[in-house]
Amino acid sequence: MSHAVVAVELAKVYRRYQHKNQFRTLKSAILTGSLLSDLRPEETFTALDGVTFEVPKGATFGVIGENGSGKSTLLKLLAGITKPTRGRLQVEGRVSALIELGAGFHPEISGRENVMINGIMLGLSRRQVQERFQEIVAFAELERFIDAPVKTYSSGMYARLGFAVAIHVDPDVLLIDEVLAVGDEAFTRKCLDKIGEFRRRGRTIVIVTHSLGLVEKMCDDVLWLREGKGVGRGDPKRVVDAYLTYVAGGEEALLAREHGRAPAETAEAPAAGPGGTEAGHGYREGRWGDREVEIARVRLLDARGRERHVFVSGEPLTLAMDVRARTATTDFVFGVGLFTADGVAVYGTNTDLEDFVPEALEGEAEVRFEIGALRLVEGSYLLDVAAHKRDGTPYDYHRGLYSFRVRSHTKDVGVHRPEHRWSFAGGVAMRSAPRPELDLREE
Repeated sequence: MSHAVVAVELAKVYRRYQHKNQFRTLKSAILTGSLLSDLRPEETFTALDGVTFEVPKGATFGVIGENGSGKSTLLKLLAGITKPTRGRLQVEGRVSALIELGAGFHPEISGRENVMINGIMLGLSRRQVQERFQEIVAFAELERFIDAPVKTYSSGMYARLGFAVAIHVDPDVLLIDEVLAVGDEAFTRKCLDKIGEFRRRGRTIVIVTHSLGLVEKMCDDVLWLREGKGVGRGDPKRVVDAYLTYVAGGEEALLAREHGRAPAETAEAPAAGPGGTEAGHGYREGRWGDREVEIARVRLLDARGRERHVFVSGEPLTLAMDVRARTATTDFVFGVGLFTADGVAVYGTNTDLEDFVPEALEGEAEVRFEIGALRLVEGSYLLDVAAHKRDGTPYDYHRGLYSFRVRSHTKDVGVHRPEHRWSFAGGVAMRSAPRPELDLREE
């Protein structure tokens, strides 16, 4: 199988800017051969380190990773914008890079003149640019403004024209770096359709994106970069799931550090509480009460009984509270409140509202609130827990001290995802595509 891109042990090292050495000249560095070699490790930054991969001709290849992982640096190497420090890189055919749209445009001249100049810079002849000019302008939706100076364009117009020029060069290898949000939804769909046309024509595409759904849908192969190194490569679903598990681990560690952090004592209870009225814009963190009944520990447990802070929409969650009563009592209520990260009430209830009659509480006990299926859309959520008397007098209120995150492949909106189904009748046909499972749990 022939390859459009071959990268072997690819590395890119940059020199860090240091004020004390700012007057060292390029000429002196070249003459002494010391442009990078005599720099100490702390004076350099390795953006890519030993990355190896191949992209077959006609394949769509995705590159994913966190910010600063080396994705854009890799694309700039593929585009020829910069050269590798070490390793071997081979790219076959004409390359068009959608990296910094319109980066070569001159603001003082018209869009028409910029299209001509950029088309020639990207490898077309003057005649080829002229033949494709009307199609480029129509695609960018700039017929009325093409003779105006580019400096008068909005950022969206500027980016649309850059995309239109690059996409109409008819390249053998198309490089895309997070540039699909170059207009409104209709224009984004048109860009995706054009990229889909490239795929059908057997052209090679390398795409860098944070849109993991797009990667799973469009890519034949995926490379995962982390801190400049390739840490995963292969089937899109497998690599994306591994990446999400890694990201969830970072979120898990962060939320675990924040879980149950000690708050400043609140002298007076806010008006709203778990199982009571919604908090609205008055929501604020705190803890209050006389602690005659104390909530000593709160844990969020998954189906296997393990403590976690990142869950998949639809899986079960158990809220476990370790409770301690200083003296025996028969007057007690336990409550739970669920809020979005900005304090909007999602749900609240307590044992009194649900007709549980307290009979005895003494010493240490455990109270569990079990959610069979966490029907929430993707996002971060806050939990309130409370122990109080039946008349509302607080024993121990914890407000906003516990948080968890819900992840989902479905990017729907709102808060609650109810049980639902679709049905179709008459002259309509729909096929349900299989959805990959999103499992962030450790094996």
